[in-house]
Amino acid sequence: NLRVGGTAAPVELTPRDLEICAAIGPYLKERGLIFVGIDVIGDYLTEINVTSPTCIRELDTQYGLDIAGQLMRCIAERLGRH
Repeated sequence: NLRVGGTAAPVELTPRDLEICAAIGPYLKERGLIFVGIDVIGDYLTEINVTSPTCIRELDTQYGLDIAGQLMRCIAERLGRH
């Protein structure tokens, strides 16, 4: 847990991680959630963070991403449709 002194380290998603995402993704999308973080310990989903997913900066740095930019574009697209 980063809030209590843990550190972030990049790892590849496992087949089980992808299975969890596939299982919960439609449920979250149905509820209008477009950006969440999940905590997985071992093979088990332990938490779904809908208000403050962490590690955006770490993921951006490690993988050359622009997560905040992608999120803002997604929000702008959704607002433009309504």
